Amino acid sequence: MTNTPPAQTRGIVIAGLCGGSGKSVIAVGLTAALAAQEISIAPFKKGPDYIDAGWLQLAAGRPCHNLDPYLMDAQTIRDSFGQHASGHDLALVEGNRGLFDGVNAAGAYSTAELAAILNLPVILVVDCTKTTRTVAALLLGCQQMGKEISIRGVVLNRIGSSRHERIIRQAVEQYTDVTVLGAMPRLRHDIFPQRHIGITPCPEFDGAETAVKSLAQMVAGHTDLPSVMALAATVSPPPTADIYSQWQNPTAERLTIGVIKDAAFQFYYPENLRALELCGADLVEINALSAQELPIIDGLYIGGGFPENSVQALSANSRFRHSLKHRIEQGLPVYAECGGLLYLGRAMEVAGVSYPLADVFPVSFRMEKRPQAHGYTNLTATANNPVYPPGTQIKGHEFRYSRVLDWQGSRQDLAFTMQRGNGFAADGDGLVYKNTLALYTHIHALATPDWAKHFVELIRKNRQPHD
Repeated sequence: MTNTPPAQTRGIVIAGLCGGSGKSVIAVGLTAALAAQEISIAPFKKGPDYIDAGWLQLAAGRPCHNLDPYLMDAQTIRDSFGQHASGHDLALVEGNRGLFDGVNAAGAYSTAELAAILNLPVILVVDCTKTTRTVAALLLGCQQMGKEISIRGVVLNRIGSSRHERIIRQAVEQYTDVTVLGAMPRLRHDIFPQRHIGITPCPEFDGAETAVKSLAQMVAGHTDLPSVMALAATVSPPPTADIYSQWQNPTAERLTIGVIKDAAFQFYYPENLRALELCGADLVEINALSAQELPIIDGLYIGGGFPENSVQALSANSRFRHSLKHRIEQGLPVYAECGGLLYLGRAMEVAGVSYPLADVFPVSFRMEKRPQAHGYTNLTATANNPVYPPGTQIKGHEFRYSRVLDWQGSRQDLAFTMQRGNGFAADGDGLVYKNTLALYTHIHALATPDWAKHFVELIRKNRQPHD
């Protein structure tokens, strides 16, 4: 592989035939393998997803940005992609689920739709377990259904033997015009431990960097990396206007916003954090597992994550919990999503044990073994809340294993009405207490651009002088 970068940025989409096909492993492995050869990779993830994006970020050594046809219109997708891909050798987009899987039979908001919007070629990852010639038929079927996209290459995954690989290669070469780019052997053990319909988040896996390096070596040894680069298409020039310009406020008085970021709370889109900064905020990361008290800040953002996996430590850190509740009682503006909502509740029950938490909202939660909500959301602000004016419509997403265990409130206590998704309860979402708003729904700043502006305005209005 030559280290000479292409004259222009090139791009590809890595897709699978279904969830669990090994698409994420191949995407992360390709990213790490190419990055190890000093190829500058701009990683992207299709769909609302924090976990795969975290691994792609680790593999590429730079932030991974999400692109989603449900949350964003086509022009916003192109602008975000173009701006973040600019200046890099390869823009690699990892799809989600199967290539054509969307929210309906027409495949709306699918990876194929995203590939068409970006006009990028597709490399399919196919699980070849217990199949040979049928792989060629699957490729032909995908090409027939996806005439608006270009399926250029395939990586054969979970190959059992050299004979197994040879037969599939011959069939693909004989019946299709798709290039076989590599053949990954069947592994006895997953390199990435699996959990929550995907791989374990980076912050919870002590061997994350070692796993990525091992995967890079494996993919480099079983994949034709120069051919991967050759199949990539030239990316359109970046947009003339900065996608972040809508938030730029260089004359604004600087504020300090805390962001709880640790093993329990790790789900933040980089666009969300950047939007807050451009609106006038200096961000300070806070570890709720170890910090003794909330530092001096003007506002607080608590994202999602898997607080249930750290609930003992979160609960044991009572000084921090009490400090947070005290500051909220004093009027500290707080915006919380999903895991952040759970943390602000009275308690969380995990495996039959109830753990006291921040006790800001009079509600307890229980972690279940199966997902309680998973997918896109659409909701409207129908009651007063500190961030969104009534009538504001939001597109977001939810993914949770928790359910409301004990809540004595009513539908009138929730700030939003759900048009799509489960929300908190009774077709509503959004608990409000003083200057705190907590929802199950996650938002993306490019899809909800007024969020950062309204939240920072709330903080500015309620800013208290620091001693």
